[in-house]
Amino acid sequence: MAGLAAIALTDHDTVSGIAEASEAADREGIEFLAGIEFSVKASRGNMHILGYLVDISSQHLKAVLDKVQAARAERTPKLLARLREIGLPVEEEELYRVTKGGQVGRPHFARVMVEKGYVRDVSQAFSRYLARGGPAYVPKSILEPQHAIEAIHAAGGLAVLAHPFSLMCRGRRQLEEVVRGLCACGLDGMECYYSEHTLAFTMQCLHMCSQFGIVATGGSDYHGRAKPYLKIGKGKGDLFVPYSCVEQLRQRWRDKRGQNI
Repeated sequence: MAGLAAIALTDHDTVSGIAEASEAADREGIEFLAGIEFSVKASRGNMHILGYLVDISSQHLKAVLDKVQAARAERTPKLLARLREIGLPVEEEELYRVTKGGQVGRPHFARVMVEKGYVRDVSQAFSRYLARGGPAYVPKSILEPQHAIEAIHAAGGLAVLAHPFSLMCRGRRQLEEVVRGLCACGLDGMECYYSEHTLAFTMQCLHMCSQFGIVATGGSDYHGRAKPYLKIGKGKGDLFVPYSCVEQLRQRWRDKRGQNI
């Protein structure tokens, strides 16, 4: 058992698993936070915006997700074509077998590539072919960061910058500029506790949260079989996210509701 006191589900561009996850958490006596994760446009690296404590019945959120999922659907045939061009064909049926009817993402391509013997593991599929700049990479982000934040707020949730290391910023000052700009759009928090973050970078992020008056959060980025090297709640095995992160999220959520924001 992972020994978790609370868990959040933040699937990419969908809330379809929230009801099932909430019921499972309730059966296990674990506190549950409904969430979402948006991929958004970034000038460098990759930027993801997490939404916590969202109302999944929000019509505004649904409208945004419909647009994002349509873009995802358009991306799949382009990625299939890229893989065929470089001699690593993957069939659509193989993807749907892996997703079991769910939406298709790069981790599903990676799993099929492993099964077909093209790569050793999922990590190699990304590093060689699927990551940004790779020969099979196809961008899917259609949202500006502020639009993702607006959608999360419209659904009554809190917007959090995910794993800021992935922005590939050149030093603290550049990261501060990014966070400052996001805060101007209403950012509520930043994911400080993360397996890929060094202790020094974690402390830098925590200081930035205090500096900008936003909440510090954390997550294991668990993706099941898509990322077998990550353990639920523990990341690469030594991650610890303090429960105070949940308490601070809920307090900010209550404060904002009191201000009708």
